[in-house]
Amino acid sequence: MVVEKLSNTINLHRELKSLGVDGGGVSILEDKGTLHLIRIRDLHVGAANILKQDALSIGADVAVPRGTVTASIPQVDVLLIATERQLQQLVKKEKAQPFGLKQLSIELESFCRLKHDDDISIMGILNANDDSFYHASRFQGSSAVERIETMIEEGADIIDLGGVSSRPGSIAVSVEEELERVRPIIDVLYEQKFYEKTRLSLDSYEPRVVQYALERGFHIINDITGLANDEVARLCGSYGATAVIMHMQGTPVNMQENPIYSSVIHDVELFFSERIAKAESFGVKDVILDCGIGFGKRLEDNLTLITHQSHYLRFGKKLLVGASRKSMINSISPSNSSERLSGTLALHLKAIEQGASIVRVHDVKEHAQAIRVWKALRG
Repeated sequence: MVVEKLSNTINLHRELKSLGVDGGGVSILEDKGTLHLIRIRDLHVGAANILKQDALSIGADVAVPRGTVTASIPQVDVLLIATERQLQQLVKKEKAQPFGLKQLSIELESFCRLKHDDDISIMGILNANDDSFYHASRFQGSSAVERIETMIEEGADIIDLGGVSSRPGSIAVSVEEELERVRPIIDVLYEQKFYEKTRLSLDSYEPRVVQYALERGFHIINDITGLANDEVARLCGSYGATAVIMHMQGTPVNMQENPIYSSVIHDVELFFSERIAKAESFGVKDVILDCGIGFGKRLEDNLTLITHQSHYLRFGKKLLVGASRKSMINSISPSNSSERLSGTLALHLKAIEQGASIVRVHDVKEHAQAIRVWKALRG
């Protein structure tokens, strides 16, 4: 007999298949091997007691604070611990319970069978402005096209072109200036049919610039304002473009001036819900969600959003994370932007582990290698 403890991060589906488990058994056992940790805030104390008893009856559990059993406090925060199969059973039980548990069952159901996309895409960054925070991402003229070709060769699936810096404290330029910066690159990419070689993304929220790009082979609009402008939403809908909806508190000028959240996970979720509905109302069929690392966030907010990316899988959309060489790394390990590749890889691999399927990066080759190794480790 040989006994081996396995990591809970392995590809359980593949492990079960390798044992010769039949199809139905694989599904059942896979559900039992998936663990959910779900924090529920401001739950009625009566609901907390019912939820705990219902959870215990199916083998799950709920961590509750002191005083819950005696109902000495009216509202409590609790932590539900359940496998996938137990969560599905609990959802059914709570549909008939009082104290708001029926509504909770709807919330919990959205976390059942969350789909992780194993097809990871790398979005390579190219800036046509000379004031982006990382100097090595700045390219203009023929060097920009050469850089794009290099990134494609290194493994970039998407090229993200921008003409305006959005670093903290940056000031927006005129539409004319932005268009003047990106137009030559867009024109060359269109003439050389780069849209047949890779997916082209424009990092902009200005309708005139967006339209110019969409007319010339771009299919993704990476909007740091999250479709705040109706005209950008309309253009994405009419051209059949993918919209990247990013969360930002404030504007680049003031976003890092003491950003505050009651719950950063929940606040970003409410924003996504609102903007997804807006995108759909304008006929935008494909949406990607970006929680906006570094855009109106404290270090603890950024770490929370990266660590708990899987929360947003409930929307059924691809998740994008862009922490490449950002100052949050300096807050953890003092460094300038040219020294943050290692920290970037650590953050992005954690985000991928938690459900992100697109990483926006300055260093394509290094990410392509890291992702291949990460996939090999998962089996």
